[in-house]
Amino acid sequence: MTAPTFDLDRLRRYPDIEAHDLVAVDATDRLVLDEAAAALAGAGPGEVVVIGDRYGALTLGAVALHGARDVRVHQDTLVHERALVANAEREGLAGTFRQLSLVPELVTGARVVLLQLPRGLAALEEIAELIAAHAAPDVVVVAGGRLKHMSRGMNDVLGQHFADVTASLARQKSRCLIARRPTAPATFPSFPRTQVDEESGMSIAAHGAAFAGPSLDMGTRYLLSFLPEMSPAARDAIDLGCGTGALAVGLAAQRPDLHVVATDTSDAAIRSARATLEANGVADRVEVVRADGLEGQPPRSADLIVCNPPFHVGATLQPDVAIELFKDAARVLRPGGELWTVFNSRLGHAGALRRIVGSTKVMGDNGRFTVTRSIKQPSRTATGTISG
Repeated sequence: MTAPTFDLDRLRRYPDIEAHDLVAVDATDRLVLDEAAAALAGAGPGEVVVIGDRYGALTLGAVALHGARDVRVHQDTLVHERALVANAEREGLAGTFRQLSLVPELVTGARVVLLQLPRGLAALEEIAELIAAHAAPDVVVVAGGRLKHMSRGMNDVLGQHFADVTASLARQKSRCLIARRPTAPATFPSFPRTQVDEESGMSIAAHGAAFAGPSLDMGTRYLLSFLPEMSPAARDAIDLGCGTGALAVGLAAQRPDLHVVATDTSDAAIRSARATLEANGVADRVEVVRADGLEGQPPRSADLIVCNPPFHVGATLQPDVAIELFKDAARVLRPGGELWTVFNSRLGHAGALRRIVGSTKVMGDNGRFTVTRSIKQPSRTATGTISG
């Protein structure tokens, strides 16, 4: 299907944050499409794959500008998946692609792969080994990124899985790495990777794009030390923004009668959390849900929520992400329920937690991270009546 009037500039970020200085399409998207033009022209139905598309520029550009059909797409976060769907519907291109997880089906037989380079080398390694193991022998990978975020390590990672890796000329502060001639992986799959944390004895499993990889980040480690103090009468608990699932493992292991839900917007996080729970023998006691925040969780349905909120989106400091999670927690907590949060001490989230959730106490501060406990207070109506 082609759309001669298609214009990349019409694409929107919705449902992600939209503002005059935030764009849905950048120079990297345009460069990748231009560098891949010849390869796209020779690709048949189902032979084009897009990985890491943000708001749909690569997927819809390949379809509408280059005639790609039945495109397979992987995007790690739900907001990007939804932005692609929304843009496709507005442009009359719904049904021209399939959204898949980072699994062999995504790339089997692929002859062209368009890739927005991930920031982490582990994420790139997982993608590269998957393509090398399952794509067609003549696959061409066109991977684009902003120069300021690219490193020589990216060339090296691709070089481990492809015999031919070249770089395009830079344009508007973007560049493409073009990989051909996949080589058979020595071991496949090598993800998720699992390590045992010596201090806690916990096994941590992680796919390439999971935050902190197969190790406990310092904030999560600090919050885990407070588990014995958390809401002793709780029946229902949620690990909000669960990442690799360490907090969910801690809750389920220490409190077998607790019903635990682990939720995250990232596909890599959800797959990592499932593997971590399995590795620690508690998979049957934790429900893992991919969701944007706590969407789908009923109001006043949890007694305890634990959260190590992100404060970066990519390389950008985004404290507002945490604020949205706090709002979600306030909606889902029962009156008297507790939100336990760990955050970088310089962010000073305690004030926002008091406004949004309720009474908030600093339970610990180790100089780098702060742990707080916020208690959901019953709300008062205009007549003074207390409600949950």
